[in-house]
Amino acid sequence: MSTASMPDRSQKAALSHNKSSKFAMQVQKQYAKQQRRKTPRDTLPSPNLDIPLDDYISFVSHLKSSNRILALFGAGLSAASGIPTFRGPGGFWREYDCTQLATPEAFDKDPTLLWHFYNYRRHAALSATPNRAHHALAKLAEKKPQTLAINQNIDESDNFNDPIVPSLAIPHDWPISDAKFPLSPVPPSSLPHCPQCHALLRPDIVWFGEQTPQAVRARIHEWLDGGPVDLMLVIGTSATVWPAAIYIHAARIAGARIAVFNTEVPDNEDVDPSQRLREQDWFFRGDAAAIIPDVLKEVVGVVPDTKR
Repeated sequence: MSTASMPDRSQKAALSHNKSSKFAMQVQKQYAKQQRRKTPRDTLPSPNLDIPLDDYISFVSHLKSSNRILALFGAGLSAASGIPTFRGPGGFWREYDCTQLATPEAFDKDPTLLWHFYNYRRHAALSATPNRAHHALAKLAEKKPQTLAINQNIDESDNFNDPIVPSLAIPHDWPISDAKFPLSPVPPSSLPHCPQCHALLRPDIVWFGEQTPQAVRARIHEWLDGGPVDLMLVIGTSATVWPAAIYIHAARIAGARIAVFNTEVPDNEDVDPSQRLREQDWFFRGDAAAIIPDVLKEVVGVVPDTKR
């Protein structure tokens, strides 16, 4: 029977020295690489995020030199705050496809169902708190005052009454999103109505197939006409819904480089050629609440974890 001889003390030392030397060489090589780039080690991306170092460095460099920044926000920005998205795991409410509910035709067909749906989403928005990405972007707007944000989300409200009418009150222990539990039969007469003309009101939402309000479009166009655009941030959205998606093309024409932050990898085959990412653009995959504070920290500072 053959046996493997144990290494003596001198052999152990040689093996240990060999392993530590290889590791030391790797560390020194990486450190030298950082030094050549003049990148401080404490400003690198967080190790728990899958962010390529080259992309991080080039993006931060361009961000620092940018003045006019256009930002497009989608539902993915607020997902970490507990507000469901229209796509992915949050793309269904009860047994309904959310994209099929967000249309004028769906409201005309069943206004009670639509009011239940948007009352649920409104309740979730009013119960949510801003996440780290929200705080980082707010600080960016302070540091870069020529920033303009286009928000596609429902997490802004001028009416903080919850419920908006008594018939839409959601009991604390009622799982309204579970199709096994029936919705309360609210008659149309008990839905929100105009206090002046008494007509049935609809949620104040831009639905699929509708134009954004003229005043909003005018504000965006005025900003775009104000000069070259340095950078556009596309955050938490596939940017395929019009008319918001057209602003990527408009920003690029104005000179902007595009940075996309999303959980879904963009498919250049399925989007309009004007919206496709180019070699000079960036794509950062992951949760916006985690990535945005990290890539903005050299401009806005470190944003503390609000959950702690």
